[in-house]
Amino acid sequence: MSGTLVLDREGLSGLVRRTPELTEWLAAAEAEDIRVVTSSVTPVEARDPRTHRARFDYAVSRVDIIPPTEAIARHASKLLATAGLHGHQYALDALVAATALASPVPATILTSDPEDLRMLCGTGVRVIKI
Repeated sequence: MSGTLVLDREGLSGLVRRTPELTEWLAAAEAEDIRVVTSSVTPVEARDPRTHRARFDYAVSRVDIIPPTEAIARHASKLLATAGLHGHQYALDALVAATALASPVPATILTSDPEDLRMLCGTGVRVIKI
């Protein structure tokens, strides 16, 4: 494996919707033997009841689901404190950031909200707006 591609809510949602941009990212990751992951909280956040369940489940099956271990949860908490953030609106981003920071490098997060994730990850992870 040569790195990690991390999908946040929007990244996973784009994969579910089969957007061309996410389809290209996934194909490139597979061609380069890059692991594609998401936090186990992300499917909960990304689930849209208007999307057919089988389509959602298929998209989720294409990525590795990383559970928020105690170490990841503690790291997420520290990331929030360091960034001066708190509350539920940042908690899931912090878990995604901690997941990315614990992943094989180089790690890249695909997100629609790069500002918060850049603040949480610092320079340890490449954050790309999709």
